[in-house]
Amino acid sequence: MTAPAIPSSPSAEHGGVVRPLGPADLPDLERLIDADPVAHCFVASRLAEIRAAEHRGRAHREASRHRLAADFLAVERGGRCVAAAHVGANVVPVATDDAAREVLAQRLRRSGRRGSSLVGPADEVLDLWRRLDGAWGRAREVRASQPLLVLDGQPRLEPDPRVRPVRAQEIDLLVPACIAMFTEEVGVSPVAGGAGAAYRARIAELVREGRALALIDGGRVVFKAEIGAVSSRACQLQGVWVAPEHRGRGLSEPGMAAVAAIARASFAPLVSLYVNDYNTVARRCYEAVGFRHAGEFATVLL
Repeated sequence: MTAPAIPSSPSAEHGGVVRPLGPADLPDLERLIDADPVAHCFVASRLAEIRAAEHRGRAHREASRHRLAADFLAVERGGRCVAAAHVGANVVPVATDDAAREVLAQRLRRSGRRGSSLVGPADEVLDLWRRLDGAWGRAREVRASQPLLVLDGQPRLEPDPRVRPVRAQEIDLLVPACIAMFTEEVGVSPVAGGAGAAYRARIAELVREGRALALIDGGRVVFKAEIGAVSSRACQLQGVWVAPEHRGRGLSEPGMAAVAAIARASFAPLVSLYVNDYNTVARRCYEAVGFRHAGEFATVLL
């Protein structure tokens, strides 16, 4: 299988040429990612998945090249990749400046709506959304201020020893909790429109990899979180949730301390997450655990 022949976008003045990412661009892209491993954790994790496939034989190498071209756009200037965008379920800009966002927006307007959200550094996401100029329709919601937090040492609080990786036989307990959290956070169910099997498969994958963590008591998930993205330098937490009947009982802080400790010990030294600025309860929890401010994210829900 070969990468699809997608033509490059014409160059705007000083903007560069937008084209599918190729294997030769990987060193440049990795340098961009390494400049801020916390902000670029999601993209680094996707790139790591693709690169891992290269070592599984010729067929996998061809598939990985196809996926690079399908999932990433490069902005080229002077023969080098100077910025990029991941264009999967999440559209994520990487190290874009004004000119790069303009040529990316031109390309994305022509290709039509991609994914279910734009997410990443707030200045890049909000400017890219403005430059799309309604071509992707109206946003369901714009979350313009989401503090990006990082923990680079041991948690300040004693971890809850009951929080542990979810076992394979406990997936049926975990999936309803994941659905409840996602629906509460995003406003739509992740299994709507026949997506139930794919969603369950993703949760099962996280369980297999030891990246779904929970406190399970009496056959019910009381607290949970997932390590949603992992690179060699950082990992990103997602899906933090306490069952409604257990809220206000002091479970979240020691629970998050346990999740952070497990993530640092088993996956990456930098543990990050981003949170809506208005979620003061969650922000107090993360601050108590020892997370510090590392940047500002934004999310446009499509």
